[in-house]
Amino acid sequence: MRTARATAAAVTAVIGAGAAAVAAGRFASDAALKAPPGGPLPTEPRLTVHGTAAGQITLTRDLAALRPGRYGLAGEGFHAVVGPVLAGAAYSADTVVRRLERVTRGTPERGDRAWFTPNLYVGDPGSALGLAHDDIDIPSELGSLPTWFLPGARDTWVITVHGLGTTREHALNVMEFLHRHRFPVLAPAYRGDVGAPRPPDGLNHLGETEWRDLDAAIRYALTSGARQVVLYGWSTGATMALRAAARSGVREHVAGLVLDSPVLSWEATLRALAAARRTPGALLPLAVRAAQGRTGLYGDRRADAVHLARISIPTLILHGPGDTVAPWLFSRRLAEAHPNTVILHTVTSAPHAAMWNADPDSYEEALRRFLTPLM
Repeated sequence: MRTARATAAAVTAVIGAGAAAVAAGRFASDAALKAPPGGPLPTEPRLTVHGTAAGQITLTRDLAALRPGRYGLAGEGFHAVVGPVLAGAAYSADTVVRRLERVTRGTPERGDRAWFTPNLYVGDPGSALGLAHDDIDIPSELGSLPTWFLPGARDTWVITVHGLGTTREHALNVMEFLHRHRFPVLAPAYRGDVGAPRPPDGLNHLGETEWRDLDAAIRYALTSGARQVVLYGWSTGATMALRAAARSGVREHVAGLVLDSPVLSWEATLRALAAARRTPGALLPLAVRAAQGRTGLYGDRRADAVHLARISIPTLILHGPGDTVAPWLFSRRLAEAHPNTVILHTVTSAPHAAMWNADPDSYEEALRRFLTPLM
């Protein structure tokens, strides 16, 4: 009897440990599958506001606070734009002073917690940039997708798609550039975004299902005057662009791809986000398996999958080794494997999906050279 009770206790302990491990794996996978649009990713450190003065803001000294370039600074109830580090400003050993360019919403106060975001602008093309645009709804398989349409003279349209931790406001960073070069632009929200349909399971599939919303935007463009389209995606939006270019029934009208910080290995990205949540290394494989079980994220390893590694259309990748969410190594390998179709523009010292923020002049020049033959 004692042996039976001991065996039952051991089995119960194993089952309990297994259930706990499964639950931990699900929680870890939430870092990617439930990343809120516009919310900070786990990889982005929280900084404390130590004070503000005319044209400057003092933040916690951190590698993030020392990044080159211009960024949005977001916190609870406020958004501001910060420029470069001010070398001549007075600071302590644990702080850094950056240029405070403007406050777009609320007021950052001493003691507030904040994080950097690539979203420099808040609002829409009209309120943020003074650009005339139309608010339209694009029909999709799940419902209407709220979309900004920026008119232009060309018959090559650009369709922009944001990625993890951002909203379609991210596209405002390059909207003036695209407008200046007379491209019509569609900037749709997609499933899971505010105002867009909710995914049936409530999860982000890292582009594996979301690409169908981009496909709906392509079809809308083609029925509204576009001869061809360029798909421009950041992060998992770049993943959506790759999948649409490979799987869409109208893919012959995709003339080019612009991929900023593309997520080319969802497993690597999920591991990075889970690890940033301080998930123990032993549980990271469980997070990957949990994501597979919850979403079907087997991607190109399925027997019937389209092989996305074969890129036959002009593609510009903007990426850098400072990206801790989507490893730059995969972009480099992709470019090396496709020297005739893929151009890799490397940006140093830039976090995920913020290649433009770190060096806008060089970024836009690479973009201009790539888009000119496609006009």
